[in-house]
Amino acid sequence: MELSKYSFGVGDRFSHQGEAQLRAIVKANQAGVNVSPVWNKSNREHSNVKTKPDDVRTEADAAVKALGYELPYYVDADHINLTTVAPFVKGADFFTLDVAAYIGNESSKESVDAFLSSCEKYKGALKIPGIKDDIQVDDSLLAKVVENFLAATEEAAAIYKYLVEKKGQGNFIAEVSMDEVENPQTPVELFFILKMLADKGVPVQTIAPKFTGRFNKGVDYVGDLDQFAKEFEEDLMVIAYAVKEFGLPSDLKLSVHSGSDKFSIYPIMADIIKKHDKGLHIKTAGTTWLEEVIGLALSGGEALEAAKEVYATALGRKEELCAPYADVIDIKDNELPTVDEVNGWDSEKFANTLRHIPGHADYNPNFRQLIHVGYKVAAEMGERYYTLLENNAEVIGNCVEENIFDRHLKRLFNL
Repeated sequence: MELSKYSFGVGDRFSHQGEAQLRAIVKANQAGVNVSPVWNKSNREHSNVKTKPDDVRTEADAAVKALGYELPYYVDADHINLTTVAPFVKGADFFTLDVAAYIGNESSKESVDAFLSSCEKYKGALKIPGIKDDIQVDDSLLAKVVENFLAATEEAAAIYKYLVEKKGQGNFIAEVSMDEVENPQTPVELFFILKMLADKGVPVQTIAPKFTGRFNKGVDYVGDLDQFAKEFEEDLMVIAYAVKEFGLPSDLKLSVHSGSDKFSIYPIMADIIKKHDKGLHIKTAGTTWLEEVIGLALSGGEALEAAKEVYATALGRKEELCAPYADVIDIKDNELPTVDEVNGWDSEKFANTLRHIPGHADYNPNFRQLIHVGYKVAAEMGERYYTLLENNAEVIGNCVEENIFDRHLKRLFNL
């Protein structure tokens, strides 16, 4: 199975916005960029919302049918491992193999020695086309790479083998994810990670490394933009070289798990992929959930009160809700509005505080991040929340479509 050159990962916590998401993709295609949608949802999200992995396939297929969409689309089993993958096998055709937890684990002496022996030819000055300076590879660097990443790639191989047994060779897209960690992987580390995967027979088609800087949920990138640009471009060059050097799939591309709304790096990525004519996969899952809350607020009445209730409950359970996302959020407690303040807001004030418009006087990234991790609160509302989504579907759908096309796809592809 081949992956389209450009793909855009969209999550939908509550499985109601598939058509709105696809309308945004269609707009991009009509504007001249062939972008494939990838609907994704993690095991953690399914657990919190009480949905099943097959529900994502049902939503995607229904949206495609409703809009008469005839181009490629995919369903991603997001951030799975061997303990969570089984329920995703039937419905998914894209698997994000999350092996970040295995970084730094030990491997057998035999596998370590075999890998080090296979790297002798790369010692010294490693020349990668497109990267200005040679990369110096020595025993110390190789030892560090093995110590950090060999066990993680062995786990990726184990998951991939399981999927081949269940779905058959070539019947799914394999992504390897190492992004949810503290330390970024350097371009030379990415090179040897790709070698490890190739050695183990994993035909990875997209890889998600950790970049320098903060990729917090729902807000913009925090970090050195010049450093990000350098890493991103060098990673693209490493991938292009690794495809030829290791016989990896020709459609292998870089995946950026953005945590949503990394607006400041979108133009950088757009310029670099255009410069080198390279593909890209972006995953921006949580944006749709936030747009649902914005749409509820704009709808007023009972829907606005429900949006306020989500915030009030999330604020009271902040520690619990933030714990699973501790590495990817930075919330300043003293900049969170009180429940009384929020209860006094009208629809526009609530929406403007939550909506990510950089420079807007009302925008509050702390408020936005708390709502981002608070989707569990809406899930606990049960049928009441779903009824609100259905009763206010037009307003919410317009928010979702506008956000994905105008704030994301336009920036990513210079539309």
